[in-house]
Amino acid sequence: MRTRARIGISLLALAVAGALAYGFLPRPVPVDVAQVTQGPMAVTVEEEGKTRVMERYVVSAPMAGYARRIDLRVGDSVRAGQVVAALEPARSSALDPRSRAQAAARVKAAEAAVAAALESGRVAEAEAALARQELERSESLRRSNFISAQALDRARSEVARTQAARSASGHAANVARFELEIARAALASTTGLQAGALSETLQVRAPVDARVLKLVRESEGAVQAGDPLLEIGNPETLEAEVEVLSTQAVKIAPGSRVLVDRWGGETPLTGVVRIVEPTGFTKVSALGVEEQRVRVIVDFTSPREQWARLGDGYRIEARFVVWEGTDVLQVPAGALFRHGDGWAVFVVDGGLARQRPVEIGQRAGLVAQVRSGLSVGERLVDHPDDRIRDGVRVRARGS
Repeated sequence: MRTRARIGISLLALAVAGALAYGFLPRPVPVDVAQVTQGPMAVTVEEEGKTRVMERYVVSAPMAGYARRIDLRVGDSVRAGQVVAALEPARSSALDPRSRAQAAARVKAAEAAVAAALESGRVAEAEAALARQELERSESLRRSNFISAQALDRARSEVARTQAARSASGHAANVARFELEIARAALASTTGLQAGALSETLQVRAPVDARVLKLVRESEGAVQAGDPLLEIGNPETLEAEVEVLSTQAVKIAPGSRVLVDRWGGETPLTGVVRIVEPTGFTKVSALGVEEQRVRVIVDFTSPREQWARLGDGYRIEARFVVWEGTDVLQVPAGALFRHGDGWAVFVVDGGLARQRPVEIGQRAGLVAQVRSGLSVGERLVDHPDDRIRDGVRVRARGS
């Protein structure tokens, strides 16, 4: 009986000692666990922007006078040469010798502008011809695999750009011709009034085929020379204007790919950077901080039918792709923490957190590229806190 009692007491003591030891063991720290993955990754610069019509014309009063009411409405189509406004010249101004001299000077300036526009058109035609020749050579070299597909795309983009520039120069020449006609009409009206003729109405005509974008002055009233009357343009020729921080603008180059989000459609649109303006400007943010910003102009490359509902001045969000890879080893940025002069992570190995230094590359928001130190599929502690140390027992939260 005594032997059995001793054995029972010994077993009870061992059980109590084991329970106490288990109770004082450190419990595993619950953590969020993330995995090392491999796949596509892109580094982007995100900013808000707005759309704008590429070829926009402000029709202004060629001389001081009394403007009649404009019957057009926003969205109406106008043809080149169509009368969009009518001005009744002020007689006292028209009979003034200085006004007649100024009208004659405007005619000479308009004639010079027509000559300059024609020369610009010849330059644009020569550039377009050269771009077509370069494209033909690039296509031939591409068939022989002497150049990359990207170089061929640049050649095609250059052809499209030069063709657009040639078209724009043609429109500019038309505008100059109409400005010349307006100036001549103003001079003829002034000369007629000086000779005692009846007051005539000066007709202001549309320089190109377009649609009315904005009525600056709808009601009749006195106007001064150069006062804007209405704005016209082709809303189908849209581009995007995005203001980015100057520190981000240096990372963006012409030809960079752009993704347009949150514009109102179901799918993102694509575009390409046409130009990064070489001058910046100061803008005060919503928090009252002065920022140096740069305008970046983006051309849409998505089919026109995808963004047909976009109009002038619509809000968009643009993501400029400054770096991208197709097969990149990456980890959540929250798993990284500073260790000395580098970076480290906690790898979950057999229920223990093991600190491991890593070398990272590009960073894109919530993920970062890993150059060395990890392999695909390894589990990491996401957002480690001050309780996590090398060798600490951990368990996945929720398990």
